[in-house]
Amino acid sequence: MTRPAEQPARWTFLTSHARVLAAVADNPYARIRDIAEDCRLTERAVSGILSDLETAGYLSRTRVGRRTAYTVSPDAPLRHPADQERGRTVADTLGIVGADQRHS
Repeated sequence: MTRPAEQPARWTFLTSHARVLAAVADNPYARIRDIAEDCRLTERAVSGILSDLETAGYLSRTRVGRRTAYTVSPDAPLRHPADQERGRTVADTLGIVGADQRHS
């Protein structure tokens, strides 16, 4: 059964947090505005997500002049207690979504 073209999807496979983390892994010097555009989120949502990710230890921020540089913590464990995710890391997830981890 196919879904009519005018009816948008009601869910996605990746959370907004995962999309923002992947965007930062691809471009650690991205502005919040650019991340928001890439992830199709508001700048306010991206700012909150970046704070969540930093608080949880998934990334850190460093000021570089007037810009912010993000560093992803690839060895940080995923938070969900499901057996399938036990022992999985951020690097595992970024590898699945094709994020460039060389910048992290």
